Amino acid sequence: MQAVQLDALASEPAGVTAALEVVGGFDTALVNGLARVSEPQSAALGALAGAVAGSPLAEAVAAAVAKVSTGAIGTDELSALAGARAALLGAVHDALVAQADTALGRSRFEWVSAAEAVAPSQLAIGSRAWLGELAISGWRGVDHDLVAAADQTVEALLGEPALRRLAVLLDGFTAELSASAPIASMDRVPARRWADLWARALLLSWRGTESTAVESISGRLLPLGADVHEHGTAVQAQVYGVLETEGTARQVRVSVAAAKVDTIVGPAIWQLLGGHRQLLTALAEHRALELTAMPLAATGDLLWDDDRARAGEAADPFVTATVQLPQAQAPAVAPLDRDPVHIAVPVLFEGYRFRDGALEVGEARIRVELDALPSAGPLTSAGVGGSSSMIGLLRWDASGWSVRPLAIQRKVKTALTAFHNGDWALGPTDPKVAKAQAKSGDAVAVLRERAGRLLRK
Repeated sequence: MQAVQLDALASEPAGVTAALEVVGGFDTALVNGLARVSEPQSAALGALAGAVAGSPLAEAVAAAVAKVSTGAIGTDELSALAGARAALLGAVHDALVAQADTALGRSRFEWVSAAEAVAPSQLAIGSRAWLGELAISGWRGVDHDLVAAADQTVEALLGEPALRRLAVLLDGFTAELSASAPIASMDRVPARRWADLWARALLLSWRGTESTAVESISGRLLPLGADVHEHGTAVQAQVYGVLETEGTARQVRVSVAAAKVDTIVGPAIWQLLGGHRQLLTALAEHRALELTAMPLAATGDLLWDDDRARAGEAADPFVTATVQLPQAQAPAVAPLDRDPVHIAVPVLFEGYRFRDGALEVGEARIRVELDALPSAGPLTSAGVGGSSSMIGLLRWDASGWSVRPLAIQRKVKTALTAFHNGDWALGPTDPKVAKAQAKSGDAVAVLRERAGRLLRK
């Protein structure tokens, strides 16, 4: 049985609040920009430098703060500040992950740096100029002209597959800023989110085409559940599971994504991922996957190739979560992913009661992310509230620890029945949902037919 020691998650690790306050001060300084540094902004920058004074970043950050305070702002100085911010969030991440691993009794691989660093490309370097303009203008100074200035850079980056990570980040960032512009009129600025995107893009511009070490691996993948992310223009399914190879077990993740339009919603989004038939079959039918020479990154991410997988025998995710998950070694975390927002640890909860939006075990409780339930699956708030066991992702934000449901078990009449986010991967199994989808028509098929006609013209 998976023993989650909720008591061990009740208190916040030492130093977390102080580190986040420093990060918050820097994020607030970016709201009005660094063109003219005010007294509060200067204090925030000084606190950032002080927080990393005992680290290898100390000299570079102190020099950057001194130059920015005098108006001498360059991309090197801004990159040093972004690095200091990332280092603080990395320390918070490490403390929280260590707390979670202790509460779960889990072990984890150590990160091994790449043997050789690859110099960044000129396109990546070119993106820094626009990111620098953002920091100088501040979010309140962003208008449509400033956002449009990044168009050519983003287009060029999207044309380079090796720079896709930076390109997609900047593409989404500019789209978000454009939708909000002119930002000076906004009542509330999402300072933390935009600072996250800005700092991450700036640091990625220094990484060039460096890639994570990848090994080829064969074995049996036992899915635990799918976390579905749906947006107006994209959908992504992240499948968490346990990979068994030659007597060892490790936690892994599969991420598959597709572009979409905002009219494709609910169960229909699975059709967009139809190129991953073996993966969808395993999710819908609760089966294991036999993998042959599948690429596996050091981060525990399987670089999915459906031709290297075959849906095999039945595999109950709740049995996997009970028996295999506690012994499976957790993956290492890449340096740029060491941020509390990226924490997602698969867990099994049993023997709880659900009250006021939280799971309670004894005197301890943990919040359930009911607002994260995807419309592409059968999980509902009422179903979660009546559940007796749950597979979920342990996550953290400013409010503390929470769990995002991937699957539940609850009684239907007298039978204990399981419901999973991926149950509708091959089509809805709920007759009412299937009937409603049939009545509304197949939006994906219609759009594909229209696109085909346009291409034929």
